[in-house]
Amino acid sequence: MTAHSIQGGAAASLPMYDWPEIRHATDAVWAGIRTQLSQRCIAVPASLDRSADPEPLWLHPGLILSQTCGYPYATRLAGKVTLVGTPAHAATGASPGHYFSVLIARKSNAPDRLADLAGRRFAYNMVHSQSGFAAPVRLLAAGGYASMPPPLETGAHRASIRAVAGGEADWAAIDAVTWELAKRHEPAAAGLTIFAVTPETPGLPLIAAPGLADRAPMIADAVEAAIEGLDAEIRDQVLLTGLVRLTPRDYAPLAAPFDPRPCLPGLGA
Repeated sequence: MTAHSIQGGAAASLPMYDWPEIRHATDAVWAGIRTQLSQRCIAVPASLDRSADPEPLWLHPGLILSQTCGYPYATRLAGKVTLVGTPAHAATGASPGHYFSVLIARKSNAPDRLADLAGRRFAYNMVHSQSGFAAPVRLLAAGGYASMPPPLETGAHRASIRAVAGGEADWAAIDAVTWELAKRHEPAAAGLTIFAVTPETPGLPLIAAPGLADRAPMIADAVEAAIEGLDAEIRDQVLLTGLVRLTPRDYAPLAAPFDPRPCLPGLGA
């Protein structure tokens, strides 16, 4: 049997939780996955692609494995990529393969209820983020609440944490896995507190190129075996506990349309 190859060359990335402080641990995870994939005769790159913008790689015809956010997967990528599975992170307390957002504010200025957000500035990473934008907007909309000041787009969850800590904004919604990493590695998190959480949704999916659809179970098996084989220290650093075989149907509710303007009237101002 020969190794499977894809036109354009093989590519891989694990960009969503690849903080500099745990980059060696992410590399260890990839080394384990790479070994498992090679044993299954799937050609893999030696190292992860750490391009500044991970999004173009999601539609790369040679994509062996990457991770995206649930909202862009549901709204833009479903049907154009192969869903492999969803990592489980027990540290958040969410159901396996699921996560939620924590709403954070400065300890000295934390709201008691969502209605108190009316005069407080919202920081978000990007508008196509499930955890940083869609989830908190849907939460506000469900209760009829709003955050009136023009929100601040930061480009990353970590930047949102720093913006709230530094007073540029008053609150933000942070992916629960990222929040666990922030408590360990981001000094700005020490001055912040959680004042609410959003409902659970499917976590950040692992994807591959559409040409690998028939091998998705094999790739999932490889990822699962690699996670099971991690040293305890590495497993703790990346917060991984396993893999859940979610389906595109599980992510479909995230594609439901919503209008953020009633909740964030200053958006785009």
